[in-house]
Amino acid sequence: MDKQAFIETLQSKFKMVRTEAGYTQDSMSHTIGLSKKTLVQIEKERILPNWTTCISLCALFRNSEVLTNTFSGDPLELAQVISRGHCVYPLYDNEKVYWETLETRSGYELQFNKGNKIYRVLNEQHQPVHASYIEREIRTFFNKQTDLQPV
Repeated sequence: MDKQAFIETLQSKFKMVRTEAGYTQDSMSHTIGLSKKTLVQIEKERILPNWTTCISLCALFRNSEVLTNTFSGDPLELAQVISRGHCVYPLYDNEKVYWETLETRSGYELQFNKGNKIYRVLNEQHQPVHASYIEREIRTFFNKQTDLQPV
């Protein structure tokens, strides 16, 4: 797949990704960094999104089933290969100094980043599965994953 085909494919999936995520046109345009008018034009397939918009969509909605199924895998990985000719998989060994484990239960970890002030939950494989700036939201998610009622 080349860059043009990638952009055209994303154009045709924009509305589906937005709907899947439960976003309104206002919230989606704000999240992606577009005017609502531009978003509407993309969704109606009157204009193509630019490359930066495509990368934003892939990065911010990387877990979208629509995108994953469309591209048979991680959309951001494909975007990197199209753009750079290869994909780089970061190793985050040094990030441990920034994260404080607040709680561990049923193989899951609830962590807080001392630098950027976000919370995240890691699964049994030590992979991040959810992140938020809102402690109450992340604790509710953590409790659901570990079979406890929210506090």
